[in-house]
Parts: sequence; C-alpha cells; structure tokens
Amino acid sequence: MALKVYFLGTGTSQGIPIIGSKHPVCLSENPKDKRLRSSIWVQWDEMDIVVDCGPDFRQQMLSSKCPKVDALLFTHEHADHTAGLDDIRPFAFKVGALAVFGLERVIKNLAKRFDYIFSDENKYPGAPSVTTTIIDPTKPFTAASKTITPLVVSHYGLEVLGFRFGLFAYITDMFSITDVEAEKLAGIEVLVVNALRIEPHPSHLHLDAAIAFAQKIGAKRTYFTHISHRLGFHDEVQASLPSNIHLACDNLTITI
Repeated sequence: MALKVYFLGTGTSQGIPIIGSKHPVCLSENPKDKRLRSSIWVQWDEMDIVVDCGPDFRQQMLSSKCPKVDALLFTHEHADHTAGLDDIRPFAFKVGALAVFGLERVIKNLAKRFDYIFSDENKYPGAPSVTTTIIDPTKPFTAASKTITPLVVSHYGLEVLGFRFGLFAYITDMFSITDVEAEKLAGIEVLVVNALRIEPHPSHLHLDAAIAFAQKIGAKRTYFTHISHRLGFHDEVQASLPSNIHLACDNLTITI
C-alpha cells in the first residue's frame, strides 16, 4: 500500500490569522502559525481522495497542485468543512460528475445549500455535477476503488465521521468517541486528530485530552490538526509534546 497524506489545512473554523485579530499567534511571522481550514488530500496508490472542502478549497488545490479528485468525503456539514463545494468545478468538468460521499443528513444539507449542483432540473451549463453515495456509518465503504472505514465521533451532540484508510486514520471535530468506535483504530500506524486549544472546550478535544487519546490509541505517530490560535505558537507547543506526537501544519506531507 502506497499512501501519502497532504495536509491542505490544519486550522479551526476561522483559520489563523483570524480577521482583525491582534492575538500574538495571529500576528506570527512563522508560516507554521498560518492555518487554512482543515482538510486533507490522500494519495492512495493512483487514487486521489480529499476529505472536506471548506472555504479555502480553491487556494488549497492551487497550493498543493492536486491534479484530480477521485472521491470527496465529508466529515459533516459545518461550513468550515463544506463551503468550498462550488470550487470542485474544474475537477467535475474533467470527469463529468464528481463522486461525493457523506452521511445521509450531510448529503441532504448540501443538496439544500447547493441545489444547483445536486439537481439536474434546469441545470445551468456552468454548474458542476456530482454523484452521491450515502455512507452507512456502521460499515466500510468503497470510494475510488479503495475500502474505507467510517469512524463515528461526537461533536457537541452531532454525529461526525472520521475515516480509516488502511494503516492511517483521520479524525476532526471530535469531543468524544465510544469504545466500540475506538476499537476500529486498532493497529493503525498514523493517527490524525483535532486539538483545538489549551483550555477545555465543549465540542472539541483540547490539548491534554488529545494527548491522552493519542496515547490510548498508541499509533506510532500522531498529528494534531483543527488548531486554533489559542493553542499557542506552533514551535513552542511542538517542543512540549511527546516525541511521537506532532503538530501538523499546512502543506505538510507524510507517508505511511
């Protein structure tokens, strides 16, 4: 299995810097402290799979030079994970219709917000087209000829999906996970999970909780994402972490 993961964005819903903020992290000159909204591009053999397309999607695709998207997976419907959907157009124009995957609730939400994409009635010729697959959260599914295991986590009472790609797992916007779902992570080599800030938060893991979760899962390497300015400066936080836990940053590439 050849698998490469490109971190398209590692920031929280507002990104870093936040518009108009004078917080020291937002004013940092370190490129690692500048974070677009969270998303990854997984290159699995010859297939290109993207998880979420937030409002920075166009910029992320240009920066990463992603050549195509064979499947687009959605973790949930919040705007920081979906608002860039219109910018799939160049990819959709190449293939005719882009393959989109998500929970039934999420697909219905997107079809309401982006009705011109999901509806074939009086289709505007410049609008992209999609094919949709509803993910059953209890079963593995196939996307771009690859078998992917959904992971159900809780985000302020909302069911959000993480995804396991072979020996790699990606989870964002998690506050809690059941033992049954955590068991699906057995044997992974690389884990990505959210770590929002230092202080506890009602809908996301904070730093200490993220470290504890990473140590419980026991992956060889863990990377934190969905990071806010309130976590602190990248280099200072990284220096405080265990040796096998890392802060992800935008444009970081890892291989599994």
